Amino acid sequence: MAATEQYFETTDIHPIDIVENLAESRDWDFDRVGEDQIALTVEGSWRSYTLTLAWSGFDETLRLVCTFEMEPPAEKMAELYEVLNLTNDRLWTGSFSMWNEERIMIYRYGLTLSGGAIALPDQIDQMMHNAVLACEKFYPAFQLVCWGDQSPAESMNVAISEAYGRA
Repeated sequence: MAATEQYFETTDIHPIDIVENLAESRDWDFDRVGEDQIALTVEGSWRSYTLTLAWSGFDETLRLVCTFEMEPPAEKMAELYEVLNLTNDRLWTGSFSMWNEERIMIYRYGLTLSGGAIALPDQIDQMMHNAVLACEKFYPAFQLVCWGDQSPAESMNVAISEAYGRA
């Protein structure tokens, strides 16, 4: 039985309840911010990531935002934006952006569940896994362009094809 299967015998469960049960089963630190939102911390190989998932019943979307601190030098911002564009071109799902005011990098993804569709535990588990995997894969490229004096194109050469860790 998959780790996600043992918690769910019904198809009528709130998506954030699913996330909470997944976090508990993996011993991840989490905070149930409200009925429709949860924040958790996941250890990667490069750093810790904060995942926030929120359910919007209005637009029937489960939103995931994965963040990590990034304080690039002001003179490297143009190169960072260029490497972000190159990164987003390689992604099939989700996208990265830099929140300058907060000085954090974010990866975001939205799972639309319109028409009464439900999110399955394995879907949500894969969604969180993919977020951390994307951060792990492209983190070295972001670092090299900001502090390694490599061009955006050069820094993308280090984006590993598969990240391994505890995501």
